[in-house]
Amino acid sequence: MTCFNRRDKTVQCLKNLFCQEEMNTGYAVKVFLVDDASTDGTPEAVSELFPGVQIIKGNGHLYWNRGMHTAWEAAKNECDFDYYLWLNDDTDIKINAIIEMLECAAATKNNAIICGAICSRLNQTFTYGGRKANGEEIHPDGALQECYTINGNCVLVSKLICDNTGILDPLYPHAIGDYEYGLRAIKKGFRIVTTRQYIGYCERNAKLPAWCYSNVPLKERFEALYSPLGNSHPYYFFIFERKYYGWLTAIKHYFTIHLRVLIPALWK
Repeated sequence: MTCFNRRDKTVQCLKNLFCQEEMNTGYAVKVFLVDDASTDGTPEAVSELFPGVQIIKGNGHLYWNRGMHTAWEAAKNECDFDYYLWLNDDTDIKINAIIEMLECAAATKNNAIICGAICSRLNQTFTYGGRKANGEEIHPDGALQECYTINGNCVLVSKLICDNTGILDPLYPHAIGDYEYGLRAIKKGFRIVTTRQYIGYCERNAKLPAWCYSNVPLKERFEALYSPLGNSHPYYFFIFERKYYGWLTAIKHYFTIHLRVLIPALWK
């Protein structure tokens, strides 16, 4: 896990994790949490309520992917675990989430990344999880379904996959890292499947990045695009697409991203 200034959400996420079905009977969990220089008392609250959580101090510039990479690296250095779970602190997992993911992993003989299907608490509709190659959402239907890309809200990676694929690539600061890891695993011959049911709640971020809006001044749009939180940082997105989709796609989207910043109205 990685966190920054979301004390209440981080604490609630950990509460949900530590009251999972069959915890400490069917399996045990060790939590590695990167706190990326929070100023709202997050590490203090976690230390008080969950003394067994190993807190790793960040420098305030790790963001999601590099924070998760740091936590995963610490876990790998401490022990050769059977599984590695990515969990976002804004995701409230259901009480049977871990059991569902472990059962899915066993059904694939640990040869598949298990992507947790996440829904809205308001209307039970899909918000995050697995998608097909064309971007179509994969809604759980009681069976294992193949995915092409994953959202990293709640993901289970077996030791087998980790040993052969590695961990998240620290090249990417915030976004893209979860997509890249899934595609890297596929290249290694592994699969990605979604859970058979929704295993948690997280509301979808309804707003597009600031660089997509014409009412935002041009200078601010470019600053937002090149921010680590901009989702499609041109440099990192180009590297990602060149690696998995080829030079032509990478060059095309490098151009169209900048065109969208200049003329957002073209993408109404």
